[in-house]
Amino acid sequence: MAVTDKSPVRARLDHLLAEIASAAPAPASGSAAAAVVATAAALLQKVALRSKGRWTGATAAHDRAEAIMVRAEELIELDTLAYLEFVEATRLGGNAEAARLKTIEVPADIVGYAAAVIDLARELEANGNPNLRADAVAAAILAEAAAMTAAMLVEVNESAGRGAARGRAGDRDRAGAQSPGTDRPSRRRTARAAPTAPSADRLRASSRSRAASSGSRSTRPPRRRGESR
Repeated sequence: MAVTDKSPVRARLDHLLAEIASAAPAPASGSAAAAVVATAAALLQKVALRSKGRWTGATAAHDRAEAIMVRAEELIELDTLAYLEFVEATRLGGNAEAARLKTIEVPADIVGYAAAVIDLARELEANGNPNLRADAVAAAILAEAAAMTAAMLVEVNESAGRGAARGRAGDRDRAGAQSPGTDRPSRRRTARAAPTAPSADRLRASSRSRAASSGSRSTRPPRRRGESR
């Protein structure tokens, strides 16, 4: 089905990209990383769906990917709210330190869910439909990039102290009287707790290892456009 200008999917993507591209303090890199995790998880849902009948674990893999995607979508908004609440607390003389801690917790969650995508991608790469193996690998690559981005934000925000989280000079002035709002998305019951977040160094090593192992595999003819999956 073609994506049209009136498609809800297109509208949501356009809105997110427009907000990220705007001069507003947030959403920014944290929300972008969460969106990439959600995209990678959605890609794994496709791989799992098209692996049914080939692998008995496909249904469970699909459910895991869906749960990750749901939570990652929530984290897009939660990262924005966390940063704007920090800006607001700093501007109004509130508990800026407590607000700053939220700017650490949210990207740490993003790293954790990205790691879950990487683990699931490896399972699907090994056991799923071989015609979609490249899609499973792509999901892992996307998740690795998102995890390294979010891990960097954790490091920056941990060292920021009571200064400007993420080191965005002048954000308090740009934010002005902008209120972050009080409504937060509720954590859906299908979402799992985030696993322990790996370090950025570990993720880089994993990426190099994946590239090396891909090069050493037997040469399988690439899937041609239009070839059945």
